[in-house]
Amino acid sequence: MFTGIVEELGEVVAVTETGGDSALVAVRGPLVTVDARHGDSIAVNGVCLTVVDVGAGVFTADVMGETLRRSALGGLGPGAPVNLERAAALNSRLGGHIVQGHVDGVGEVLSREPAEQWETVRFRLPAALARYVVEKGSITVDGVSLTVADVGPDWFAVGLIPTTLKLTTLGARAVGDPVNLEVDVLAKYVERLLGDRASGGGQR
Repeated sequence: MFTGIVEELGEVVAVTETGGDSALVAVRGPLVTVDARHGDSIAVNGVCLTVVDVGAGVFTADVMGETLRRSALGGLGPGAPVNLERAAALNSRLGGHIVQGHVDGVGEVLSREPAEQWETVRFRLPAALARYVVEKGSITVDGVSLTVADVGPDWFAVGLIPTTLKLTTLGARAVGDPVNLEVDVLAKYVERLLGDRASGGGQR
């Protein structure tokens, strides 16, 4: 489990195909590898990956075909910057919101509108995810916990502060770039529970 508060802007070192439709990804992240061990979880652009090896500030992780198909990780190559976050510790503050690291879909940057102290960025929203996104609600974009400023039938907008623009990949995302999206898991649970109640399948 993660919080959506990016700890470090890392860099893809190598992507090696391992047969079939899977790959081994090596990522440089001096901060997140300080205490990383085999089997630990690290979110890469919002995708929860399991560390299989670590050393000299670089960790490697296996990426299954399912992950490559459902996220934008498949388009990354050596030199690509990535947002990195270690799994949340039980004794730490929850600075963002509850993030699983399970990408629900891929969006796209539609527009950027710079302002004096922040920037408004609008993203395309896949139709299947639209019902989970509400104004002032939480959403994760490339692993960054953000508050929805505005929402339409097939898009949503967020306001990015200078820190987010400087310390995450979102500052350099151009119009047309793909981004990983994870909607608020609480919204999905509520939908499931209400659906069960409506169908008479829930406990009374």
